[in-house]
Amino acid sequence: MQSTDSSLSIIAVNLPGGIVPAGDLLAVLTAAEAAGIEQVQLGHRQQLLLAVEKPRRKALLLALTAAGVLVEPEPELHPNIVSSYVGEDVFYNATWLREGVYKDILDLFDYRPRLKINLVDSRQTFVPLFTGHLNFIAADTSNYWHLYVRFPRTGQLYAWPHLVYSEDVPVISAAVERVLLAQPTQFANLSVAGEQLHAQVSAVQPLGQRLVAGPLALPAFMLPYYEGFNRSGQQLWLGIYRRNELFTVAFLQDLCRVCLQTRVGQLCTTPWKSLIVKGIAPADRALWDAVLCRHRVNVRHAANELNWQVEDNCPAGLALKHELVRYLNDEDVRTYQLCFAIKTQPQTGLFGSIIIRTQPGRATEQYEILHTRDFNPNSRDFVLFRQHVRRDRLGWYLAELCHLFYEQVGAAPEELASENPTAAIDQIAVPPALLPRCRRCFTVYDVAYGDPEQGVAPGTPWNALPNYQCPTCEAPATDFELWEEPTAVGIINSN
Repeated sequence: MQSTDSSLSIIAVNLPGGIVPAGDLLAVLTAAEAAGIEQVQLGHRQQLLLAVEKPRRKALLLALTAAGVLVEPEPELHPNIVSSYVGEDVFYNATWLREGVYKDILDLFDYRPRLKINLVDSRQTFVPLFTGHLNFIAADTSNYWHLYVRFPRTGQLYAWPHLVYSEDVPVISAAVERVLLAQPTQFANLSVAGEQLHAQVSAVQPLGQRLVAGPLALPAFMLPYYEGFNRSGQQLWLGIYRRNELFTVAFLQDLCRVCLQTRVGQLCTTPWKSLIVKGIAPADRALWDAVLCRHRVNVRHAANELNWQVEDNCPAGLALKHELVRYLNDEDVRTYQLCFAIKTQPQTGLFGSIIIRTQPGRATEQYEILHTRDFNPNSRDFVLFRQHVRRDRLGWYLAELCHLFYEQVGAAPEELASENPTAAIDQIAVPPALLPRCRRCFTVYDVAYGDPEQGVAPGTPWNALPNYQCPTCEAPATDFELWEEPTAVGIINSN
C-alpha cells in the first residue's frame, strides 16, 4: 500500500468476496463524506480504499466502526478475502458454486485472516487463481475445493493432498494460519515445506478423507470485456472502470440509491479495480444511464486499457501504465489473451502474463520485463525477457514480446479458445527439463533466451557461465540450483 501524500492516511474497508450490499456501501460513503473525502479507490484484492487527512482519521474510524463496517487501519495486516463471485452469471455459469455457497463460506469466517485467501472457480479467468496465500479452487465435485498454499514471500505452491469441504474452508484456513505464522522460519526449506505444513496441520485439525483424485483443470486465459451495459439472460449487468482509479463519493452514492430504488441488492468489486452491478432490469436502464450522464462517467474504454494491473494507490505505476497503453495503441499492437502488471515494490501479489518491474539500486530509472513461460497469468513460472530497460524503451520491448507470444501461439487465439476453452493440466504438459533457477528469487536462466544485457547470447549453456549473476537479485551462479521445469504448465508443486 503506497501513498505519495504524507498528509493522508490510507485505511481499507474489507468487502469479503468483493460483495457489498448497497445499503452498507452507502453507510461507508456517508462516513467518508463527513470526513471530507471526495474520492475513493478500489484495491486489487476487491477492497475499498479511503485516503483521509490524518487529523480526521480517528473520527472516520469511529464512524465506520459505529456503522458496523469491517475497517482495517493497517490495510496490509488483514487482507481482504477475494472471490470469483463477481463473474458468476456474468462471464460464465458455475456448475455448483453459486452465490449462496460463497456467502455461506464467508459468513463462517469468525476471525480476521492475516493470510491472503482466494475463493475461486477454476473455470473462469477473470479473478486470479493463485494470488493468495491460501488458494481454494472449486473442484468438479460439488462443495469441495482444491487448496494450493503459497508460502509468504515466495512463488512456491504446495498442492494440498486432500480436497476441502466448503464448510471446512474457514477452519482449515485458521489452522494453516496458526501453524504457518507461529514459526515461519521452520518452513524455509521450500522443497519439504508443504509436507511439513500438512503434517503439522493434520496433527491439530482433523482433515477430510477425500483425496485429490486427479489434476486440476485450468482454463486457457482470456480476459472478458468488463465494462458497459451487457445482457445476461433476461437482465443486464453494468461494468464501471475509471482510468484514474478514482470513484467520486457522490457518484457511488447515486449508484447505491439507484440500487435500492430498483431492488438491486448489492454491488461487486473486481481485482481490476472496477465495479460490476448485476441483475439490472432492462426497463430500469434509463435510471442507470442518468447516473452515468450526471457524473460524466464513460463506460466504453478500449480493451487494451482494461487488461492491466497496477499496485494500489501507486501514482507512479498508474502514470507508466498510461504511457505504455498509449504506445501500444499508437503502434496498433495486439494484446488479446495477454494481461500486464506493473510492480514498483518487490512483494505485491499482482496478476499478469507480462510483468514490468522497477530495478532498485540503479543510478538511473530502469526496468525489467518478465513473462510467464506459457503466457498464462495464473502460472507462477516466470522467465526474464529483458532487464536494464530505459523507460523510453519499454513500449518497444513490450511490443516485441507481444509479437513473440503470437509467434508461439501459431494459430488465432480466438480459434484455440473456442476449440479448447478448458484443458486439464496433464493435457497441456511440456517435456521435463532441468533449468538453472536462483534459490533466492526463483529467477530461471533459459538457454533459449540467454541474457543479452549481461552479454550472454541466446543458446549459451549454463555450464559455460561460472561467473554468472542473477539478473534479478544479483546472486552468484553458485546460488543457482538445477530445477525441473513443471510438467504441468502454471503449477509449481512441491509434492
